[in-house]
Amino acid sequence: MIPKEITDSLSGFFATSGILSFTIHSASSLSGGCINNVSRLSTSEGEFCIKYNKRDLFPEMFEGEADGLEKLKSAGVIRVPGVVCPGYGGTYSYLLLEFINPGRKTASFYSDFGRSLARLHRHTADHFGLDRDNYMGSLKQFNIKHSDWISFFVEERLERQISLAHGYLSPSDLSAFKRLYNRLGEIMPEEPPALLHGDLWGGNYMVSPEGKACLIDPAVYYGHREIDIAMTTLFGGFDGDFYASYNEEYPLEKGWKERLDVFNLYPLLIHLNLFGSGYLGSVERIIRKF
Repeated sequence: MIPKEITDSLSGFFATSGILSFTIHSASSLSGGCINNVSRLSTSEGEFCIKYNKRDLFPEMFEGEADGLEKLKSAGVIRVPGVVCPGYGGTYSYLLLEFINPGRKTASFYSDFGRSLARLHRHTADHFGLDRDNYMGSLKQFNIKHSDWISFFVEERLERQISLAHGYLSPSDLSAFKRLYNRLGEIMPEEPPALLHGDLWGGNYMVSPEGKACLIDPAVYYGHREIDIAMTTLFGGFDGDFYASYNEEYPLEKGWKERLDVFNLYPLLIHLNLFGSGYLGSVERIIRKF
């Protein structure tokens, strides 16, 4: 059941558009809502997806997600749910989105997906970061702008998470990170800032009714495009056609497979901070490898 504070707020939103009789006919929970409540709404104005939570839990989470979805949508190369509105209803915050019926993958699903992601990554900016912070899972993601990738990666990605992980990381681990930082210039090729999904694992895309990829739950910023590529390998779910077609459209620099682990330090540290020591071994293996 959607809280009345939210339904009242939605009625007010639609009333500003001249729709004075907005009615919710039914609401059904959707899977995948690990952090927020997610439901499908059948209404007098059509079908919607709504995400909601207590407004003081994750301040401005939904505004950040809405902004990220709009940026991905404006690139015009891959489908994302349309944003209807983020809003507040009493003690709740919410995000109202287009509802997209899931479809079945076409035979060319992964090759189309790879090409679309490559085209998304062609969209660039004059900085690494974003003009607002957002979230990666339930943790704040800091997007303070930097002119170079390595300082952004170290200061806004790794060090932010390391500061939360001191209960897990030993002095030896911290020293290994410092040694890694000194090598990043030789490990990571220079690239222009790319528009990233930012949290691209198998649970953050769906299949559209047309059988193509639709991106959901982004953590958008402008960063090194191999961040997205690395994240796709962390938990699997992307086949060889995805990487082959990506490389045909926008070839990755030589040695990209060997760099995946370094880029994945960021999501692994996040998982360490969210879920505990089960991820510590992976982090330690990578920092000692490099």
